[in-house]
Amino acid sequence: MNYILFDDSSRNELLPLAFTRPVSEFRVGISTIREKWESWFATKCSWLTQDYLQEKFPYTTSSDNIYINGSLIPDEILVVAIDSLPLDAILMAGDTLLAAHTSQSPTSWLELSALKLKRFVFTEPIKLINHLWDIFQLNGEILLADFERITTDRKSAKLSKTNTIIGKENIFLEEGARVEGSILNASTGSIYIGKDAEVMEGSIIRGPFALLDHAATKLGTKIYGPTTIGPHSKVGGELNNVVIFGYSNKAHDGFLGNAVLGEWCNIGADSNNSNLKNNYAEVSIWNYAVEKPVSTGLQFCGLIMADHAKCGINTMFNTGTVVGVSANVFGAGFPPTFIPDFSWGGPEGTKTYILRAALQVARLVLSRRQLELNEMEKSILENIYTQTEKFRHFKEA
Repeated sequence: MNYILFDDSSRNELLPLAFTRPVSEFRVGISTIREKWESWFATKCSWLTQDYLQEKFPYTTSSDNIYINGSLIPDEILVVAIDSLPLDAILMAGDTLLAAHTSQSPTSWLELSALKLKRFVFTEPIKLINHLWDIFQLNGEILLADFERITTDRKSAKLSKTNTIIGKENIFLEEGARVEGSILNASTGSIYIGKDAEVMEGSIIRGPFALLDHAATKLGTKIYGPTTIGPHSKVGGELNNVVIFGYSNKAHDGFLGNAVLGEWCNIGADSNNSNLKNNYAEVSIWNYAVEKPVSTGLQFCGLIMADHAKCGINTMFNTGTVVGVSANVFGAGFPPTFIPDFSWGGPEGTKTYILRAALQVARLVLSRRQLELNEMEKSILENIYTQTEKFRHFKEA
């Protein structure tokens, strides 16, 4: 059987994070959505996504394909339903296409959804990442499920006696993980420490929490769960209900709450985000699909920062701020709550971040990890630059 994860129309609701990856590459809980499906089906998946992303995320078909909605979080009941879906059939939940089993090879989600296939209805509860805030809202529940799947029938690496531990049975360390002189409270949710990750001395962590491979908490970090720190990331200061996809740093003091960071982001020292309005009203955030702010229905919603975005020291992000791809934010005061992709500036105004300069910074950042900004990655950023040109002429709504 050949498994393919597809992006549907909800992908537009998940910009700017979805500009640089298929939705199935979002990290929610411990692993990415794709990694969850690959674990359940014990196989590799390919992607049906935007044309400009397809080279990096290739689409592989066969004579027997199962297409799965890339924003869908797997569970046992759902996996059984998809695995038993007969050929030339689709699985629906309301108007949402969950999966399709076909010998055909559509070239887009629209073609897939237009196939004349027998319809089956799934009536059990499902979890979909349809909005940016779903990532941190659902992170706790998904993290706990991932923890059970990843650690069942496995033995944790040894935990040092220098730590103060609550709920030791809910803590799992992978090989090479280092935790010294810290306080870990897993009575409120599981704590997972990945391979060669490090919790430095004085860190205080309340689960649910995941620190992925080669990531680190700096000295004296305070973390409230549910929080996920993706691989090769560094965090410090105070974090509450944060998801970092990977390769991003918030290494210094300052508060980050109800927030999502993509990859290759950097938060300057003593920067903070608000996650609660002064009047306790529902938070609205910028929506690329309708090109205006929309209500999240949430009282707590902080910062969404896309790949390659950066902010200078002492940056103050207002409640419900969205920062686009390769934006560079700095200056005193509160910047706008929507900072378009490839913008340069802050509270005193922004201008276009020249593409050549943005690419040079990306090269330098990747080279620090012994990685290269190759022509494929460069092409993706160039395409996003063109797609988002109109937003750089907008003033804050």
